[in-house]
Amino acid sequence: MPAPKDKQKAPGLDQSSLQHLLGYQIARADVPTRRAFAEHVGKPLELSPVEFSCLVLLAFNPGATPKQLSEALAMVAPAVTVLLDRLEKRGLIQRARSDSDRRAQLVTLTPAGDETARKAHALSLDMERDVLKALSAAERAILVELLQKVARGARA
Repeated sequence: MPAPKDKQKAPGLDQSSLQHLLGYQIARADVPTRRAFAEHVGKPLELSPVEFSCLVLLAFNPGATPKQLSEALAMVAPAVTVLLDRLEKRGLIQRARSDSDRRAQLVTLTPAGDETARKAHALSLDMERDVLKALSAAERAILVELLQKVARGARA
């Protein structure tokens, strides 16, 4: 049954003035992506996106340094320290001095961190399926390649 004329839903906003902005398009695409992450990984494992990224990076790069994590996560060093403090407090990572360079600190996963990282990675392999269902496999590959290119260009 149609709504009375005075209670009809207003038409959507004209967004054409923002269509040329990459940031606007990324922000809009980020909404369903974050929702999928929260549903599949974040809530079940109690991880934020950056905690997830850090743990998975460490699972595949044991003994990484905070500086390497800072670069990979595009975060400033103090923010990485806070992140590592939080993960260490949860018993997911440990930090130790390097034997070869006592100034360097190496970050590794604890057994609990390794288990969490592996579960998170496994869940992540399927989490975006619904978000990306409108794209073919080739289009998904192109999208990832183009976003990586934009990210590399921003760092150059």
